[in-house]
Amino acid sequence: MMQRLRGGGFHFDFVGGAKRWLIVSAVVLAVSLLSLGVRQLNLGLEFTGGTAFEVATRKPASVADLKQALATAGFAEAIVQETGDGSGFYVQSTHLSSDDRIRAQQAIADVAGVDPGDVNVQDVGPKWGQQITNKALRSLVIFFIVAAIFISLRLEPKMAGAAMVAVFHDVLATAGIYSLTGFKVTQSTIIAFLTILGYSLYDTVVIFDRVKERSAVLSAAGRSTYSQMANESVNQVLVRSLNTSITSLLPVGSLLFVGSFLLGAETLRELALALFIGLAAGTYSSIFVALPILAMWKEREARWATLRARIAARTGEPTAPASDPAPVSPAPSGASRPKAGSPKRRRKRRRR
Repeated sequence: MMQRLRGGGFHFDFVGGAKRWLIVSAVVLAVSLLSLGVRQLNLGLEFTGGTAFEVATRKPASVADLKQALATAGFAEAIVQETGDGSGFYVQSTHLSSDDRIRAQQAIADVAGVDPGDVNVQDVGPKWGQQITNKALRSLVIFFIVAAIFISLRLEPKMAGAAMVAVFHDVLATAGIYSLTGFKVTQSTIIAFLTILGYSLYDTVVIFDRVKERSAVLSAAGRSTYSQMANESVNQVLVRSLNTSITSLLPVGSLLFVGSFLLGAETLRELALALFIGLAAGTYSSIFVALPILAMWKEREARWATLRARIAARTGEPTAPASDPAPVSPAPSGASRPKAGSPKRRRKRRRR
């Protein structure tokens, strides 16, 4: 398959199967929206505000033991999770006062078998967390606006619209997977979101640039409709798109599966997971979402609708093979038959 791709012998009807691809995307987005509505996102401390404690244990302890100790100290609402391979705990609570932080820190240290100073404390006020959330949402909105304006000026508005639909698809799909898996959304996740948005647009612009280049020379007497031309264009740049995607996914996959899961570097997980999902979704959406949507929109324009009608008229006309005899109309009822010895009769016998 790769040899056929490099040699230009591979051709797949991406635009012709638009209904199938869009149905798949619609199902993914519906599941993502349902999960975001029911499970919601597991927002990190930077967005919700509060107090977090992290400690590495020096004696055997369980989550139940730590919850019991915190409840006895008056912090029954605290969330307790194991970290890494079970050698530590992460505790998150609402924003605590200085005295309450000291009491909670002491309770955690007693269970973990360490000194209170070995318990790391992170405290974020609710106002600061709200500011971070607003800034993250504002950055996404600004990105969408600037990207749409640039693509509209560089290519055309309908291409910008299709590209924005693909980017929205990638963001919502990634957020849905985060909601389903329960992975925490941190500042690293927002950085990864912005990164995958840029990558998704890059892949889409490469395809659209080729489509625009070929559509500029597509005349009214051409043999291809806009959809056929767009499908040929994406097949021509498919090798470039796949090579870029694979070379991007390999190092990100190493960060995710080797760094975070095998080696236990949890700080890499939030960044690597969003990057991996976003890069894969961006490659898919550029080919299977943005391109079919653009083709459907462009086919409604007068120029391309006229071209499609002309091609249909040319290819739809019945053409009789040259070997078929010409139809002979029957003689009128009142017409006399030629005599046996007449020239017409003799010519007819010779033709037989």
